Amino acid sequence: MSQWLTQVIANASATPDFLAPVRQQALSTLQQNGWPGRRSESWRFTPLTSVEQREVKHATDIAIQQASDIAGLEAYELVFVDGKLTTDCSALSLPEGVTIAPFDKLSQEQQQQAAEVFGQIKPQHHVFGLVNDVASEQGLFIDVADGVALDKTIRIANLITQDVDAHTRVAVRLGEGASAKVLEQAEGNVASMSTAFAEYAIGHNAHLEHYRFALMTGQAKQIGGSHFGLGDGSTLNSTVVGFGSELSRLDVDIIHRGEHADAKMNAVYLLAEGELFDLHTNIEHSTPNCTTEENARGIIGDNARAVFNGRIHIHRDAQKTLAELNNRNLLLSRRGLINSKPELEIYADDVKCAHGCTVAEIDDEALYYLLSRGITRSKALVILNFGFIQELVNQIPNASIREWLLPLLSDRFSRMEVK
Repeated sequence: MSQWLTQVIANASATPDFLAPVRQQALSTLQQNGWPGRRSESWRFTPLTSVEQREVKHATDIAIQQASDIAGLEAYELVFVDGKLTTDCSALSLPEGVTIAPFDKLSQEQQQQAAEVFGQIKPQHHVFGLVNDVASEQGLFIDVADGVALDKTIRIANLITQDVDAHTRVAVRLGEGASAKVLEQAEGNVASMSTAFAEYAIGHNAHLEHYRFALMTGQAKQIGGSHFGLGDGSTLNSTVVGFGSELSRLDVDIIHRGEHADAKMNAVYLLAEGELFDLHTNIEHSTPNCTTEENARGIIGDNARAVFNGRIHIHRDAQKTLAELNNRNLLLSRRGLINSKPELEIYADDVKCAHGCTVAEIDDEALYYLLSRGITRSKALVILNFGFIQELVNQIPNASIREWLLPLLSDRFSRMEVK
């Protein structure tokens, strides 16, 4: 077992709370399974040496910070700084039927509701999800009651400003016929180690518009996940944007628990020189008449490495399933690397499924054409790169988020020079 994991287990809080049974089970599983090595299929292409011998570090002084402004976005702003929740949730002006509160401020009824989500959707094989179960001292419970349509976006910013170990958790429950928009955003570039996991229980005929922006860069190390359980007739529209860093890993699980559920996920990842980003997605079709559409596109810079593992699992009783998975990648250098593994595992016979993967380089003729028209090389590369992901960016439902994201992507492209 690694030095870091040994310290995490030793520091695990023994404070009894309503989440103690889940935390104890996670602790036992960690002690039994130990540290994932390179022989583990889930970590075969993503080395954990930068974490393995790390010393656990606790936050010192926390400076209250605000996330970058998104013009035109009406949102409830919730901010974690170095793993500590700095927002006073009691000061939020929430509509009737909506709860946003830290775990330690929940009523007994709310604790019971949160316990139905915490650790109940995220699969147990996620090692760092188990670490988060054990080590997360700060967490949020969000509940939207039956039939409530929440107009404002719930924006959860996870900001890392110093070399710390930070573990944050979010549990979201959408009641029957409810709808909500949730944006998870992580930023930081200092040497640090953080985990951030969120679980969503989406009720019958409910709708969730979801965003996960994993924007850690530099020496930051973050491993996180977003996990969804879909009820009958529910819909999920999720957009993932990932930047590379010393170590960046995101796991997404979508579990079709009810019939006629529909899930759509678009993912874009952009890696500058020497960075690493790992995206693992898993779609479980366990009931009939459900649909999934997943598109992931990556742009990999010089000497950068991306990992994509996308799995769709069609269970024996999941007849009439429609599922598609596509992964496309653009290498900006012969020294860039993508390990892509799209998977279809089908046990039902009345389904329509497809999957595919492509890896390509910048088209020299297209680049020459733009240069011959007087466009600078850097501008031409931005045009070609953005054209590769334009289709997915245009599908972002919220115009304010889309317009905010465009200059971030443009700035990112400018740092990804073709070699």
